[in-house]
Amino acid sequence: MSADFLPVVRTVAELRAQVRAWRGAGDTVAMTPTMGALHEGHLSLVRLAKARARRVVASIFVNPTQFGPNEDFDRYPRNEAGDAELLASAGCDLLYAPDVSQIYPAGFSTKVTISGVSEPLDGAARPGHFDGVATVVAKLLNQAQPDVAVFGEKDYQQLQLIRRLALDLDLPVEIIGAPTARAEDGLALSSRNAYLTPEQRIIAGRLNVVLADAVSRLKAGDSVEKVEATGRAALERQGFERIDYFEVRHALDLSHPGPGVLSVPGRVLAAAFLGKTRLIDNMAV
Repeated sequence: MSADFLPVVRTVAELRAQVRAWRGAGDTVAMTPTMGALHEGHLSLVRLAKARARRVVASIFVNPTQFGPNEDFDRYPRNEAGDAELLASAGCDLLYAPDVSQIYPAGFSTKVTISGVSEPLDGAARPGHFDGVATVVAKLLNQAQPDVAVFGEKDYQQLQLIRRLALDLDLPVEIIGAPTARAEDGLALSSRNAYLTPEQRIIAGRLNVVLADAVSRLKAGDSVEKVEATGRAALERQGFERIDYFEVRHALDLSHPGPGVLSVPGRVLAAAFLGKTRLIDNMAV
């Protein structure tokens, strides 16, 4: 499909009309919510969605409520035309690109807050971020009403938050986690990687190496506290300028497993800065 033939809708009414038409034809529907500035990681979500449903709608919406006052909302990369071409090449059937008034109309006053899984890690480092994520995802899923929705494991805490959202609110949608797409050196693909200078990009490629070493140490029986301390020190040596967190967490609810040897399914998660660019990544144990 060429971008010239990728339909674009910008209102809830148009979106729901197309979804109704698909369902009337007996088609299943998948959704891949994004903020645009698409790369191979996003396209892998679309392809997975296409494998799970007959029709795929991707959304592009740079959500203002999940950015803090000193974050990069204004400079976040935007390229709808280029994104549409990429989506078409991956088999997407519809682009939903609403403006702010479709998501947050005049008088909008509702906020979705999820406790527990939202509180540590990015929840602590970026106050209010996950309220914005939960609210916009609840709206997008309600607007499109897909059978399945696909989110990347790179944003693992976000993925677990959305799973909790769908479960708690009885949303009739299956939430699917897609493996993290990586560059040749292992760096997790991210729209924000475009901010990195060539020198920073080299350092960034070491984040996944430190995470992989932490996973190996945990499997070998090193204590959680030792692995966390070793990981933070390694990131500092590699040249990361500020570390928000390097932690071992329970894979399901992101509670801390406590000291000693890891005895539950785990996840090692990290967030660190190079200049003004904040990188996140995680790996399963």
